[in-house]
Formats: sequence, C-alpha cells, structure tokens
Amino acid sequence: MSRPRSTWFVRPRGDDGNALVEFTYLSVLLMVPLVYLLIMVFQVQRAAFGVTEAARQAGRAYVTADSDAQGRARAQEAADLAMRDQIPGFGSAEVTFPASDFRAGGTVSVNVRHDVVLPIIGGLFDQVRPRIPVDATHVEVVDRFRELR
Repeated sequence: MSRPRSTWFVRPRGDDGNALVEFTYLSVLLMVPLVYLLIMVFQVQRAAFGVTEAARQAGRAYVTADSDAQGRARAQEAADLAMRDQIPGFGSAEVTFPASDFRAGGTVSVNVRHDVVLPIIGGLFDQVRPRIPVDATHVEVVDRFRELR
C-alpha cells in the first residue's frame, strides 16, 4: 500500500543554482564601483597628506633661509621632497607665497596645490581629464632674533 505524496516535500524544478548566479552578478555590480570609490578616496587622502606636509616643510625651509630668493628655492625643494614622500614619481609641487613678510617677527604664508587625476577614468578621456584639486596653506613666523645671526 503506497502512501499519497505530500506536496510540501516536492521541490520546485527549474530554479536550482539561480541564487549563486544572482549573488555573483550582484556582487560584481556592487563591488567594482565600491572598490573604485575606495581607490579614489585613498588617492585624494594621500594627496591631502602630501600637500599638508609639503606646505609645512616649505614654510619651515623658507623662514630658515638667509634671503627671500634662497627661501623660495628652499621652500620649493622641501615641498617637492615632501610630496615625493607621499606620491612616488611625483614631479614638482605648485608652491605659492600669498603673503610673505621676511622681516624678523613677520609671517610667511605658503600654499601648496596638487590636482589628483582620478584613477582609471583619468586615462579614459584624452581631452577632459577629471581632477580633484587639493591644497594646503601653512603660516610660519620668522624668528624675531633673525638679525642677530
């Protein structure tokens, strides 16, 4: 005597393995933009660290120089070195001096700017290269005993 089959034991046919395929496609569709976004954020953060330190070091190098021209050259060198520390293969930093009073007790303002080219997308467009500008300003006080050296 056979028992009648219950319907709750019967598995539906035709959907076997769909969950794995859907999970894989959704993972790729969601993870690729997320990884790109993380890479972009890390690039901008690295540049922010670089310009902050470059502005600080450029200001210090400027105020320890003996003349304004020597200070500007030393500031450029210090900014380039600080930027290369954060961004390997970096060329030359864009250093400006919005306000500089090279007298004893005066203040020197140093601004360093860098444009971050977006990874991957930056290489796809030849005419328009998407950039994120990052800049930092540092104000350094000239030693008030400068003339006694």
